[in-house]
Amino acid sequence: MSGRTQMMWDDGVTGYDFGPDHPMQPVRLALTRRLVGALGLDAALDIVAAPPADDTTLGLVHRPEYIAAVKAASADPDAAHGAHGIGTIDDPAFAGMHEASALIAGQSVAAAEALWSGRTTHAVNFSGGLHHAMAANASGFCVYNDAALAIARLLELGAERVAYVDVDVHHGDGVQAAFWDDPRVLTLSLHEHPSTLFPMTGFPQETGGEGAEGTAVNVALPAGTGDAGWLRAFHAVVPELVADFAPQVLVTQHGADSHFEDPLAHLAVSLDAQRAAQVACHDLAHRHADGRWLALGGGGYSVVDVVPRSWAHLVAIAAERPVEPGTETPEQWRHDVYALTRAAGPRRMTDGRWPVAFAEWQQGYDPADRVDQAIRATRNAVFPLRGLLP
Repeated sequence: MSGRTQMMWDDGVTGYDFGPDHPMQPVRLALTRRLVGALGLDAALDIVAAPPADDTTLGLVHRPEYIAAVKAASADPDAAHGAHGIGTIDDPAFAGMHEASALIAGQSVAAAEALWSGRTTHAVNFSGGLHHAMAANASGFCVYNDAALAIARLLELGAERVAYVDVDVHHGDGVQAAFWDDPRVLTLSLHEHPSTLFPMTGFPQETGGEGAEGTAVNVALPAGTGDAGWLRAFHAVVPELVADFAPQVLVTQHGADSHFEDPLAHLAVSLDAQRAAQVACHDLAHRHADGRWLALGGGGYSVVDVVPRSWAHLVAIAAERPVEPGTETPEQWRHDVYALTRAAGPRRMTDGRWPVAFAEWQQGYDPADRVDQAIRATRNAVFPLRGLLP
């Protein structure tokens, strides 16, 4: 395999724009791209722009009537009134919606193809990770589910085992639904408890459909969970299950909305803990998937202070050029931040919490701790189905 990482990027992905009052602002993508460049990472990357996913590719996950509805709303946004989830508060229609959504999907699918063919070992599409879109409807700011499409393409190419790890604060419900009955795909989601956050799914008891029992894994964490608990939960569940599944490709989703500054959720995770999870996913890919790693973006609505730094770290780790957390953000990038947002950009690539300390699961279970209760619920629900000790 090639030693160079592919970063999927086309300026057109910033056309995925629900409007000025919507939380998912495309400037977060532009600022991430500029920070990656300002940190000098371009020299370690193959930067690739792939074509939009065509209808045949989109049809690997999405139904024809839904694709047609997206195209119709894209051509005439004012005519969209909520059918197929399009034209809602979460997913308002906008001109060019189909084209922008298909372009993002195309980047993830092309990245998956490059991994499977051996043209690259790691690939990143931080514009992707739109994990809520369902087969026949938009949901949660997501139109086409690029993560599920990338996995479906890998299966079409012959992959027999693909593991998907989702650390977005919201449950990766669309990807889980796409492969609910497919034992070839292991979906693991670490998220805020569904009793307090959209999409109100992702309970530990959701473990996969008939014939695929134990291939859906959900760690539902209490609101307020911080760095130590979040990383403890990740390491108490994800590495053991990935090792058991032995995937040929690891696909990960790195929504930055678990951060304590994110306005739409209630976890208290730092940028430094997010970076630690990115490092862990990189290591899992090398340990269990022959290095094949597709890393995606996702949610994240602190668009200046959090998202660009978190995903720049992700790109750097994938490029084998990790950025030290104490590194100062480039002055030119801070000028770009102000020019685009009239906000002051953060000065360092850290929240000041590196290295992040947490207790490994093997150090003991505290039945009074709500995070440990969440971990135990997941292990009890899933591990015996895979022949593992809970």
